[in-house]
Amino acid sequence: MLAPLTHDDPGEIGGHRLLARLGHGGMGTVYLARTAGGRTVALKTMHARIASDPAARTRFHLETDAARIIGDHHGATVVDADPAAETPWLATEYVLGPPLDDAVALCGPLPEASVRALGAALAGALAQLHASDVVHRDLKPSNVMITAHGPKIIDFGIARAAGDDRLTRTGTAAGTPAFMSPEQATGQEHTPAGDVFALAGVLVFAATGHGPFGTGQAADLLYRVRYADPDLTGVPAGLSPVLARCLSKDPGQRPTTLQLAAELHDGRGEFADHLPTPLLTDIARRATEVWLHQPHRLPPPTEGPYAAPSTARPGMSRRKLLSVAGGSLVAVGAAGTGAWVWAGRRATDEDTSSLPADDGVRPLWRADAGDTGTQPFLMAMGDTVATWRNGQVVGLDAKSGKHRWSFRVFPGPNYMTTDGRVTYGFLPEQGGTDKLSVHAFTPGTGVAQRRIALIPGFAGTYGDAEVLLATAGLLFIAARKVVPGHDKSDEQADDWHLLAVDIRTGEKRWQKTMSQFYPGDASTAVSMKVTGSRLILCRRHTASERDDDFGPYFSVTAGDIRTGEILWSWDIPRQDNDDSYIMPGSLALDEQHAYVASGHVWALRLSDGEVAWKFGDKRNYGGIPQEARRYGTPAVRDGVVYAAEGNRGIVALDASTGSLLWEESEDLTEDVAPVLDPPPVIGRKFVYTKVNTGISAVDMRTHKSAWTYRTSASLFAAHETAERLICVDGNSINALPFE
Repeated sequence: MLAPLTHDDPGEIGGHRLLARLGHGGMGTVYLARTAGGRTVALKTMHARIASDPAARTRFHLETDAARIIGDHHGATVVDADPAAETPWLATEYVLGPPLDDAVALCGPLPEASVRALGAALAGALAQLHASDVVHRDLKPSNVMITAHGPKIIDFGIARAAGDDRLTRTGTAAGTPAFMSPEQATGQEHTPAGDVFALAGVLVFAATGHGPFGTGQAADLLYRVRYADPDLTGVPAGLSPVLARCLSKDPGQRPTTLQLAAELHDGRGEFADHLPTPLLTDIARRATEVWLHQPHRLPPPTEGPYAAPSTARPGMSRRKLLSVAGGSLVAVGAAGTGAWVWAGRRATDEDTSSLPADDGVRPLWRADAGDTGTQPFLMAMGDTVATWRNGQVVGLDAKSGKHRWSFRVFPGPNYMTTDGRVTYGFLPEQGGTDKLSVHAFTPGTGVAQRRIALIPGFAGTYGDAEVLLATAGLLFIAARKVVPGHDKSDEQADDWHLLAVDIRTGEKRWQKTMSQFYPGDASTAVSMKVTGSRLILCRRHTASERDDDFGPYFSVTAGDIRTGEILWSWDIPRQDNDDSYIMPGSLALDEQHAYVASGHVWALRLSDGEVAWKFGDKRNYGGIPQEARRYGTPAVRDGVVYAAEGNRGIVALDASTGSLLWEESEDLTEDVAPVLDPPPVIGRKFVYTKVNTGISAVDMRTHKSAWTYRTSASLFAAHETAERLICVDGNSINALPFE
């Protein structure tokens, strides 16, 4: 929603300081701005080439008048305007809520109660407009803003006085074909009845997610508007009759706005009472976001024309049910080279030559840090790395850090995953209780969102499903099965299932209860990866799930990705005196073994789950009991397993036998003792590991740290083709050399 200013955007217009771009189109640009008194406004401008047309200026003047007529209850309050300026502009209140099309993308088709309340309020707004002899002529989902207090109609760019033909050429159609009235489609006079027709189309969209006359080329849409019956598939039975009358080809058969308002809603309750919770959450998020936004201006383009970032719309965040280390993240290069985890904001083209070097290492690029309070998130997609920022997925060039694309489709980072090319996630269907609607989106290419599967019998609401992993042509989803009368509390795991969905056909290949893969609470952390035909899950248990007194431990389970059949399962024994297990994080796999770590480093045969080897039995340093020695999450590459060991640094093990190949050869002080949670990242020359004061690069030849970059970053990852090591702290994102 909030895109950076471009290098040639002005700093202020009419005394209003510009903060960000809200939208950009053929007629002009809309900015987020603030008045001198601190009020936040949406400021709409007209392109200079259009402002030279007297008719365009007249339309802009009429738009300003129409916005004033509808007032602040049903529209965005006009704060200031200058239609006569060299660049005409109009400043209105910044509406705290999403457009209707974004609300439907976020929540799925709205429930009938929401549609009725929305329709009644919009009918009232149109009635006020029509009472002043003004017709809107372009009512559509993107021109209806949803707030907690009611909808607001915006964009009166082609509104005009009823009966005024001065700005309409005979036989031409002005408006949006998918929501035009038949008379408007033939260039005839658009009366208040035409707005009623458009309103009905908007309500069909709100109730179903599609317009009454489908999609396609303008000519096809105009033909359907004039001659075809509206498609009311999915419209609730109680709404179909009244909307069908509104969509009559004969304007005289349509109800008036006052009649429509009375039929749709009784006026009881607050508008917010009729909105679904995800939509209310998004409204609240926007109210906070606008005050947290820091202005940012993109630099002049250096190569070719600059492509402005997408203004696709945001979603919402939610509580995390499943913490999936291998699900929403994509590894680059060989398996086990480190999990992609990154929280980011926008990239800046900062001159890094002036940045301080630490131990001889200087960042190659730097960007601002990401959203606070959001689950850390990163996806690698080709030559870009993507992070979640300001309610949208933002793609940055991995080599330079430059902004490449952004989109808002899914409501948060926990709702989606990627196969490295396409993102996958779910959006609630109407009702949101008995269907799981799975969608795909290709960012950076303009390919629109598309539904790939609709799975009945599983809850399609946020908090009841998690998209885990996309690989080998399959999408793996954890979802809560809809069981009538069942207590859907987090303590109940019986109705949670693991689903495998064919990405190409949308067919559900198989489903298994989560308890078949591991017993206990399904909301506890799980790491998932695929190798060959094996699906491997690693999961942490809590003491309450077992009858022993040993507290937390892990289990590893293998299933057949083709059938979901459980092949083997193995519990990692708990060591004495080891009172805090390390989360598995990114499960390390190669063609022979699954590697996990606790009091030891374990290698499990993929064929049968038996222990191939374990490392750590005889290592006892400084009188510390060997049972308490702990190892960090391992990584594997080129036949070598790497893990951080206690405060001793990196150990390198033969992946076939578990024998020690080498270990970090100098005693480490407390400042540079390894942090065990993140797995090492393996390059050609160095093993990169998290230490107490930053990131250490251990030379594979000398077995000593070549340099330590001081940073508070707890997350770091590599993009091998760009030769960048990305590390993230609370304030900035740094790209370091990766060798």
